[in-house]
Amino acid sequence: MTTPHTIAVLGLGRMGEAIATRLTTQGWDVVGWTRSGRTSGALKTLGDPNDAVATADVVLLALSDGRACRQVLDNVRDSLQTDAIVLNTSTIAPAEASALARQLGPAYIHAPVLGSVPAAAAGTLQILAAGAQDVLDRVGPVLEALGTVRSVDDASTAAGLKLIANHSLAGAVLALRDSLRQADALDLPRAQVLDTLELGQLGGFVTRKRPFLTDQPDAVTAEFTISALAKDMTLLATASHTPLRSAAGLAHPSADAEADIALAATAPAAEDAVLEPLRAYIRGHATGDPTHFRDAFLPSAHIEGIRDGAFVSWPLDEYCSLFSGQPAPDEPTRARRLDALDVHGTVATATMTLSHGPDTFTDIFLLVHADGSWRIANKAYHRHL
Repeated sequence: MTTPHTIAVLGLGRMGEAIATRLTTQGWDVVGWTRSGRTSGALKTLGDPNDAVATADVVLLALSDGRACRQVLDNVRDSLQTDAIVLNTSTIAPAEASALARQLGPAYIHAPVLGSVPAAAAGTLQILAAGAQDVLDRVGPVLEALGTVRSVDDASTAAGLKLIANHSLAGAVLALRDSLRQADALDLPRAQVLDTLELGQLGGFVTRKRPFLTDQPDAVTAEFTISALAKDMTLLATASHTPLRSAAGLAHPSADAEADIALAATAPAAEDAVLEPLRAYIRGHATGDPTHFRDAFLPSAHIEGIRDGAFVSWPLDEYCSLFSGQPAPDEPTRARRLDALDVHGTVATATMTLSHGPDTFTDIFLLVHADGSWRIANKAYHRHL
């Protein structure tokens, strides 16, 4: 078994530079290359990736996506040493990882990493490594300098597990966002909210990201950007063919895509304007006054669902005729709760639960922004029996 001596790191973004710096401090001869040409000056870099890989025992990829991996490898393939190992730490789709493994054969190790820039700098990454055992043995010292190696069956599995790990991270971001929005609605002090969250299930994440959740988040360098995590969630949704709320939920018009993922948790809640038709709808049920429904819905709206075993589709006028103008006798015991609201430019969807005596309804709304205001375009409901 021959221990590698020279490592070419292709891709010197946040993670690539942190990995290259870590390997340099651990005694390896490291040369870097970046597509953008921008470097910090702290590492030895070359302008041509072919020059970077020409004498390298290990070619480590830290690139943004699968397309970049393919393009760079196609460019340097003729310059690779005969026994060079390609070590890919990039987050790409399972199918892309499988294709690269087939293309490069035993020389390819797919090794996505869990952890961000601080973990790379400290050598505490969790590495999901897939490849031929003899090649893994050869590259083992390099991987162990970066963190803990966990052997995985194949490249596709390694890529899929990395996406699942990042999905849990996206879930933590969205859970923190919901907690902060609810706390703001209760006028709770942000510092005390963060102190309390650090005691619970989100504690580790809140502690790590607290510098980004203070009054001056721009003073802290991003570790993992919103755009990078959103890209990974899109890869996962595409690969799994399964609905994935976080793929769209991370994006917000007010958030800088290149900001740290923690800033996605601080995106403000929906403006009152989009909530107003939903509030008017609630007022209509609370008072029995159909005027509120006419304020809530577009004139062309339909209310649809299953009633007495048959599908119904009421025009707005017919729906309004169902209400007497007086509250229901048991109104004091009734409750309505807005469960979800997602705004996408000029359209939005919302889900509401209504508890009306022995009946519980789930209402799903499609809203549109037209002529300067939000209105409900259609509603579908389900009555829980």
